[in-house]
Amino acid sequence: MGIQERKEREKERRRQQIIVAAKRVFSEKGFNKATMEDIAKEAELSPGTLYLYFKNKEELYASLSLRILQYLHIRVTHVNKETSLTPDKKLSALMEAMYDVYEFDPLIIINMFHLQSSETLKNLSESLLDEIKDLSKKSIGAIAKIFEEGIEQGIYEDRHPVALADIFWAMFSGVVLWEASKKIISSDKDYLKSTLAAAFELFERGIRKAG
Repeated sequence: MGIQERKEREKERRRQQIIVAAKRVFSEKGFNKATMEDIAKEAELSPGTLYLYFKNKEELYASLSLRILQYLHIRVTHVNKETSLTPDKKLSALMEAMYDVYEFDPLIIINMFHLQSSETLKNLSESLLDEIKDLSKKSIGAIAKIFEEGIEQGIYEDRHPVALADIFWAMFSGVVLWEASKKIISSDKDYLKSTLAAAFELFERGIRKAG
């Protein structure tokens, strides 16, 4: 292994060390109360070292979302590649994929939904923002393709596939955020999966052509 390769590996290892620490701190304190100093302490690094990798707290927070967006894109793309499946079966597979995406890392996906509806995006570097936009666009496009196939085969109502994908994503994020907020008040039972199942079922009924 060359010197340059070792340096790159060490740089990536340190970056992941910071991200893991940030996830713990954001989980314990929330975004607003967490500071770069808190994260540096958790990572056992100096605050100055953090700023070598991330320009501010917002950028570090947003970097957590990339992992979940990458996984989402992989899962939805895999569903689309199943050419033997009918649009109905693909939609069922998409719903299962969304459960998997949530269970992959619940904290990060909740953070991502908060991020998408906040002013945080305005404080990101152009390259990170472009990466988030690109992955989001690709994922919505892959979801839209499933609806497009169903429309072409006369199974679903003739609506713009991207609009259907946006509604599907908004429904998913809305249920996840609402159930997460309910758990803060009362953690007696987790109704997320059953609520999502009901939402997905009603959505499917709504887009299906009558007859």
